Amino acid sequence: MPGPVPNRESDLARPRERKGGDQQSVTKGVLRETVVPHADKDWHPIARKLWDGVKTSGQVDFYQNSDWAMLYSLCDDLSHYKKSGKRSGQMLQTIYSAFERLLITEGDRRRVRIELHEPEPETQAASVTAIDEYKAMLKVAPSEVSE
Repeated sequence: MPGPVPNRESDLARPRERKGGDQQSVTKGVLRETVVPHADKDWHPIARKLWDGVKTSGQVDFYQNSDWAMLYSLCDDLSHYKKSGKRSGQMLQTIYSAFERLLITEGDRRRVRIELHEPEPETQAASVTAIDEYKAMLKVAPSEVSE
């Protein structure tokens, strides 16, 4: 995942094409039901805040049990790091690099071509709107209908 953060797909003038014009095939699997573990009550507040933030973020739609286990381990490591009196820049960089693989930040997600968007507003079908308008018309006072 090295390199600059790519632009959003909507910001590109034309969709990206792979070299040679061929699209690489993707091996697909089946999503399994996941169980989100509970955070450790003894974690440092920053590790807990990160855990809680990830639980409500859009990228968790792709998380499986192994991702949750990895996140749990990393939050535990981050908590230990934050609570220790002796801190190492190399240790912090290692922890942050591991978080990148879990697509924690928008930049991490964009590097692997995952974009989270606002939910589409729910709209009624035209037929439902027409029926509602017709029902409203039928509720007009009888004196107005006879004219």
